[in-house]
Amino acid sequence: MERQRIDKWLWHARVVKARTSAAALVESGHVRINGVREKAPGHAVKVGDVLTIALDRTVRVLKVTGFCERRGDAAAARVLYEDLQNGKA
Repeated sequence: MERQRIDKWLWHARVVKARTSAAALVESGHVRINGVREKAPGHAVKVGDVLTIALDRTVRVLKVTGFCERRGDAAAARVLYEDLQNGKA
């Protein structure tokens, strides 16, 4: 898999609890892909894309490092991104 919908990736990476929440987050303009605001939940992300996500009162900067077919546990989600703010994978 080379690309995945942004809403699906956010859900698989456990950034949000539900895919509908991921879609709403993107539609409301709280997600940037490589610095460009994205409002389409169906927009595809690829490995290497940098996502800036405004969540509640925080901002997360995540680099996409992989994809998965199904949503896994927290450990499985952590391999899908590199946290550029904290230097954690």
